[in-house]
This record gives sequence, structure tokens and C-alpha cells, in this order.
Amino acid sequence: MEIKRPNPDVLLERVQQEQRHEKKGKLKIYLGAAPGVGKTHTMLQDGLTQRARGVDVIVGVAESHGREEILGLLKHLEILPRLTVDYHGKQLSEFDLDDALRRSPQIVLVDEMAHSVAPGLRHKKRWQDIKELLDRGIDVYTTLNVQHIESLSDSVSQIIHAPIKETVPDSMLDMADTIELVDLPPEDLLKRLQEGKVYYPEQAQLAEKNFFRKGNLIALRELALRVTAERVGEQVLLYRHGLGIQHIWPTKEKILVCVGPEYESLKLIRAACRTANNLKAEWVAVYVDRPHLQSGDEQRNRAIQNLRLAEQLGAATRVVSGFDIVKEIINFARDQNVTQMMIWKTIYPRLRSFFKRSLADELVRNCGEIDVYIMTGESDKSKESKPAVIKQSMPWSIYGIAISIVGIATLLDLFLSPYFKEANLIMVYLLGVMLVALFGKTGPSILASILSVLAFGFFFIPPYYTFIISDVQYLFTLTVMLVVTQVISNLTILSRRQAERATNIEQQTTALYTLSRKLANTRGVDKLLEVGTQYIDEYFNSKVLAFLPKNGSLEIRSAFKKHDTIEDKEFSVAKWVYELGQIAGLGTDTLPFSRAIYVPLLGSQGSIGVLSVEPRVKRLFTPEEMRLLEACANQIALSLEADRLHEKTHKSKLQTEANRVRNVILQAVSHDLRTPLLSIMGSATTQIEMAKELNPAAVEKLGKTIYSESEQLNRLINNLLQITYLESEAIKLQKAPLSFDETVNVVVKMSTEKLEKRPLNVNIPRDLPTLSFDNNLIQEVLINLIDNAIKFTPDNSAIDLSVELEPNNLIVSVEDRGPGIAPDEVDKLFEKYYRGRMITSERGLGLGLAICRKIIDAHGGKIWAENREGGGASFKFTLPLQK
Repeated sequence: MEIKRPNPDVLLERVQQEQRHEKKGKLKIYLGAAPGVGKTHTMLQDGLTQRARGVDVIVGVAESHGREEILGLLKHLEILPRLTVDYHGKQLSEFDLDDALRRSPQIVLVDEMAHSVAPGLRHKKRWQDIKELLDRGIDVYTTLNVQHIESLSDSVSQIIHAPIKETVPDSMLDMADTIELVDLPPEDLLKRLQEGKVYYPEQAQLAEKNFFRKGNLIALRELALRVTAERVGEQVLLYRHGLGIQHIWPTKEKILVCVGPEYESLKLIRAACRTANNLKAEWVAVYVDRPHLQSGDEQRNRAIQNLRLAEQLGAATRVVSGFDIVKEIINFARDQNVTQMMIWKTIYPRLRSFFKRSLADELVRNCGEIDVYIMTGESDKSKESKPAVIKQSMPWSIYGIAISIVGIATLLDLFLSPYFKEANLIMVYLLGVMLVALFGKTGPSILASILSVLAFGFFFIPPYYTFIISDVQYLFTLTVMLVVTQVISNLTILSRRQAERATNIEQQTTALYTLSRKLANTRGVDKLLEVGTQYIDEYFNSKVLAFLPKNGSLEIRSAFKKHDTIEDKEFSVAKWVYELGQIAGLGTDTLPFSRAIYVPLLGSQGSIGVLSVEPRVKRLFTPEEMRLLEACANQIALSLEADRLHEKTHKSKLQTEANRVRNVILQAVSHDLRTPLLSIMGSATTQIEMAKELNPAAVEKLGKTIYSESEQLNRLINNLLQITYLESEAIKLQKAPLSFDETVNVVVKMSTEKLEKRPLNVNIPRDLPTLSFDNNLIQEVLINLIDNAIKFTPDNSAIDLSVELEPNNLIVSVEDRGPGIAPDEVDKLFEKYYRGRMITSERGLGLGLAICRKIIDAHGGKIWAENREGGGASFKFTLPLQK
């Protein structure tokens, strides 16, 4: 096997990735085409195998769906207790992530990766729980059906004619160290379904009529096989690149087609497309761009047009730079693990073929194990399309400069000839030829070379002042001089062209970087278009317009240099470009009558707009400028799509939050507000209907119930109105110098009845200074915090209210010995309508703590919550001391 030394940069990157990966857990995904193929069974069997080897394995979640074989395997594994969550009166069992992290095993088995978690937990999706386990260094085995892969959800929806609601991002598959395909033929799967080994009998009958149709299962099985094959193919490429293996591994067919500027390349591209479609193979079109002595703009432009055709037909396209075409193509083919190459060979007369090097023959000679397919034919120059470019005429002044330089070199040699030999005089002419070659033009360089030889022979070779050569030795000298001057001039021109090419690439890269940086710091469609059109306007010295669709038609959305109107003829060009997604207008073969060139803004779903670029000085763009203009347009389109996606995500979050608030309010109205009303109505009805039969004690009890429920109802309504007021208007504090301990005493008296059997321990220093605060609002804060502590504190358990004095602040704490605060709830407790997972029967809107935060913020203090040592929660806030 041919192995070369690995690329040091690639090897270093691979080592760094492995080092980062070692700090995280390893992920193994059991991928299946559908439920019931045996993913969970295989995962549990592997878990038992690992446990037998001494590995610490626990089952986080495993859904048996009543299958006896699954239940049998679970008996031999440690199962993590599930977390019970109350959701709309239903008890849901979920994976307990915190318990798994505390247990910290080596491997956790987590079934159904795409599962949606019950609201109120840390994450919304189970794959997020899995990611956190991996980030904390715990290995995870999990199961996944192919329909839940995000990038395939649309395709699966078309197959099964139903939406896919639960998806897993493709990035999770990229994180997987192993993807194991658990496969089962559709016939066997349907048999298992009928035997009740997939779902319960009632569910099985419904599933067989919908999802579990044979056609659906066959298509899903193909998708699962394809995903696994693509994953294995990526691993093969990574392994070959990492070890620098040059030998081709033909694991799957991949076709490379060699594209040039000739018309015959179009035939070759179409043939390659047909071959790739027949073989169901990937194919890539490659053009080798190498510097020429003659201007290569026209040839390069034709080659780029041929590459565009290949891209339209489904090929990946690449442009490779280098001198040796054969070497560049072979290296690229080996790097991409290409199995077949296709190239065109023009048939020349036998004599010409003897002297002309054939690219096809050279590829066959150097291809090694890669198959080469050759298409042959005679060259047809008449069919070659000529791109609309402006031909730059050769400045005659350069020829004059070349003649002058040769003349100056001759005069200098005439002055030096008495002192130096002929070999030294030749150096002056070589210097002159090199100076002419620095202009980068071949014609003047050839002229200077010939004139130098003639001038040297005329003035410095005897017989002088004649072109007659008497000695053969001088003939050899002149011949070598001609060859050397030609080589020097050609090498100088090539070096200059390479430098120009590198400068152009650097300028284009800098231009794209500058544009992308400006767009990255901009938000909003109109601002993005303004930044993009302004940059293109300045860089290309052109008038730029941007068109975006609105209500089914195009309209001008941005004009850096404002234009009043646009001609109907120009607007029709913009509309054509938008509808077909192709470049048209000035300098192209499509609608060339236009004054501007129109470039589509291509997004992931097609054309999303059009750019109109009209040069201020009438000219056509060079191929390099066209490629840069297309790249700028693509960058603008990408930014527009990202902005729209960001706006859509923001609106979705707002809608989700609005729905959550609406549901909370509806729940509060239907339960928290309705419950006290029903209690009041019940007590009042009893008093009315049984007024004559009730004794005074019973009447008093019903009256207290009515008063208590009325007070509760009044408090709920007051909280709702208060938070609305605090958010709609600025809080106007009625501050006054007061003693804080008096405020605390008032609050304690107001809370005595609600405390019932719970002791309230108050600890206030005697030397508290006078504070300036709003007494009513601070009382509201203390009452809310004490009420909150009562909800979570068992009977006979004390609640502590303490005050500490700091140099600049007063710290007030209300602490209980309840269940404490879950780590993921610390930042949520002060949000509106958030009630916490621990609340099950207590009534409330979840507004008390949000009101506390608003009031304390208005006083310039801070409020926070934390867990108390020994168990329980501690709510603290600060008030600044009066200065």
C-alpha cells in the first residue's frame, strides 16, 4: 500500500480534535428505519456486555412498550428512578438528568433520543440531556429512528404523508463516535407488529394502516442505509487523510471529469452526468487554472462557464491552480478518493500527435489504480462560444519603450566595449530584455530579444557594422543569446502574471472578508441591503440597486445612490433573473442590451432577490470581477437568510412566550381565581339555605371561610393588577426616612394567622440606622417572601427572617427548611407566571417574586435566591443605606 508522510497541519488538527474529544463522553447511536426493528434490545444487550466487563452501566430511560424481551433484559441492569412531573393533572415520568449526573456512571443507556421532555424541566428535548451528559464526560448509548433526523424530516413527511414533530439536529449525529444500523426487513417487521412485539394490539392495528405500510418501511429503510453509508464514507476519507494514504479505496464510485475551455468539455460534462446518474455516484468537475504567456482571460472565462453547466447538472465544481495539469488532477483525485476519471481527447493528424503532448495519454500513464474513460473526436472550433469581453489592444508605446531600451543598451555597450569583453556586453542586453519583460507583454519582449541579438551582431561581432558572421563561434554565441533572452523574458512575464494573480486573489479575499464583517455587524433587511449595495458601489465604481419580492412582484428595496425610476426594459431583465436564478444583462449572452448586469441573490431555497450593477464608466467586467461580484451577492443573500431566520426564531420565541402566558392566565382564571369564588359561593349558599339550623359557631366558621377566600382572591387580583402597573409605568416611590424594624413588626403581625403552627424567628440588630424607602412596597416584598416560604415549609417548621448590616447595604433574608431550589430554577423564579415544579396544590399566579424584583430594582437594590445549608431555600434582597 502506498503511504506518504501525513500532512503536518492535518495531523496537528486531528490530534487537537482528539484531545478535545477525550474530555467529553462518547456517543453511540443505534439507528433504525422504524420502531420495532430492535434498537432498544440491541442497546440493552450491549449494555449487559459492557457490565460483564466491569463497566459501570445504568439505564436512564428504556421504553419496553410491553415487550417481554425488553423487560427481561432490564431485570439484569441497574435502572435509574424516573422523575415524576405533574403536567395538567397528569403524572409524567421523565429521565432524571440531575440524578444521573450525581450517580456519574461510565455509561448511561437513554432510549428515544428525539423524545420531547415535559415542560418545566431543564431542557425541552432529550437529545439536549444527552449532550449535557457527554459534555460532563459520561458515555451515552441511545436509539434513534431515521425519520427524526432534522435534514430528512421533509423527505420523510413526503413519504408517510404526515408531519414529523420531533427531530434531532444533524450535529448530534456528527458528534457520534459510532452509528450502528439496526436493520430488519419490512416483512419481518410487519410480522413482529402483528404479533404484538412492537405496540399493544390496539395501537398495532392503527399503526399498520398508517405508518407501517410496506412501501413506507422500504423507503425508510433505504434512508437509514444511506445515512449509515454516508457516515462510513466520511470516516474512510478522514482515515485516509489522517495517515496520508494515497492508494484509492474504492468503497463507492466517485467520478472526476476534467473540464477545459473547449466546446468538447460540454459533451464530456453531459456524458459524465449520465454516467453518474446510472451509477448513482457522486461526481466532481475540475478545471486546472495555470498561468500562460498569452492572456488567459477568455479561456478561463469559457472554462468557468463550462463549470457552471456541470454545477447545474448536479456536480461539485473545483478550480485548482498549478503549472502541471496532470500532477494537479492526479493529486486532487487521490485526495478525494476518486474511482473514475473522464477526459476528452482530440484526434489530431498522426504527425502532429507525434510532437504534441496528449493530456489524456499522460493521465492514463500516471493514474495508477484509477479508471480513466476517454471520449474522442475532432476539434470543432466553429462551435466554441466567444464570451462578450472587451479585448484590450496592445499599447504601441510599450513597443517604443522596448526599442528605446535596446538602443540605450547598445549605446552603453559602445561606451563599455573598449574596456570589457563581448561576454560582459551581452549582460547589458539581458538586463534590457528583462526590463522590457517587466511590462508583462509577450510581443515587446520578443521584439527586444531579437533586436538585442541583431544589435550585438551588428556592432560588436567582426566584421563590424554588418550582419555577416565570419566565425561559427559567434553564430553559436548569438543563438545562445537569443535563447537565453527568450527564456528570461518568458520567466519574468510568468512571474509577473503569477504575482498579479496572487494579488487579485488577495484583493478578492480581503473584499469578501470586509463585506462579511460589515454584514455580520448589521441587522435588518434594509440595513443589510444598504451596507451590501454601498460596498459594491464603492468597490466596482458602479450604480447598484437591490430588488426584493413583495406581494408577488419585485420592488426596489435599496438604492445607495437614490434613483427615481427604472426603465421597464431594465425591470424586465431583473424579473427574468429573479425567476430563473441566472445572471443576465451587460456582458452576458442573455439580454445583453441592458445597461447593467443583474446578479441573483441565491439562498438555500432559490432566488430571494436581485442585484443590479451598472458601471459608471461603460465597460464590461472581467472574469475575476464577475466571480467576486457573484461571491458578494451570495454573501448578501446568506446574510439576508440568516437575518430572516433570526427574526423568525425571535417571533417564534415571542409567540411561545405569549402562548405560555396565555395558558398560565387561563389556568389561573379557571382554577386559581375560580376556586375561591366557588368556596365563597358554597359558604354563602350554606348560610342562606341553613340560616335557621346553623349555630353561632358554624356561622362564624363559614364567615371566616368567606373572608379567607375573599382575601386570597383579592390578593391574586391585586398581584395581577400590580405587575401590570409596574411594567406599564415607571414606579413612583414614596420614600420616607423610616425604622426598618417597625416595618418588619407590622409584616409579622399581618402574617400571624397564615403562619399557623410555623414559628417565625426574627433577628434584627438593635443599632439599625434610619433608612429611606417606600414603606408600603417593602411591606409587599416581605409579605410575598413570607407567603412563598409558607407554601414550601412543613407544619411546625420554623421560618427565619433576619437582617444584616453592611457598609453600604442592608441585607434582608427570609429562609425556610423546605425542599430547596432546583439548580435550573434559580434564574427562573423571578420570572412572571413561573410557579416552580414543587408546587402541586397551592394556588397562585406566579407573580409574587416578579413583583418583589420590580420593587427592589426600583429601590436600587438586588434580590436573589439560593439553597440553604442543611436544606431549604433562602431569599435575600438588599437596600442601599441612606447617605
